[in-house]
Amino acid sequence: MAALPLATAEVCDANSHMITSGELRALQPVFRVYGGRRLFAGPVVTVKVFEDNVLVRALLEEKGQGRVLVVDGGGSLRRALLGGNIAMLAQNNGWAGIVINGCVRDVDEINECDIGVRALGSHPMKSDKRGMGEKHVPVTVAGTRICDGEWLYADADGILVSRTELSV
Repeated sequence: MAALPLATAEVCDANSHMITSGELRALQPVFRVYGGRRLFAGPVVTVKVFEDNVLVRALLEEKGQGRVLVVDGGGSLRRALLGGNIAMLAQNNGWAGIVINGCVRDVDEINECDIGVRALGSHPMKSDKRGMGEKHVPVTVAGTRICDGEWLYADADGILVSRTELSV
């Protein structure tokens, strides 16, 4: 159920009424671009963790069906929540992208994967493995509340979240 990637600037121009109503929101521009797919879109799956990627991996082991995983990692810059092996797993399982309010590692490996990744930065330390966190809960990332089932659109201009699938 992958969405066709849309240019975020065009989406904003064509849907100003949705921006005014809050149905369409732009994330603050704090993310770095990783992965081989520079633009991506799809329905959102959320997870909230802190310096622990067990639930991130568990979700990405599922069939992605063109979805986008949004990880609220609490903005931690002390450990990576995604590395090359998990990025490859996500690619192989059909995920369109991953947005992480936290760090990645194995950047060269992630950049070889056909998946879009946005993160605050990179860090060489791996995450904890306690299995702590919550799946499918509303999260706040880059100043924006994001819920399971909403739609995310990402390109070089930024990241948008909409309550519904969009077209221009």
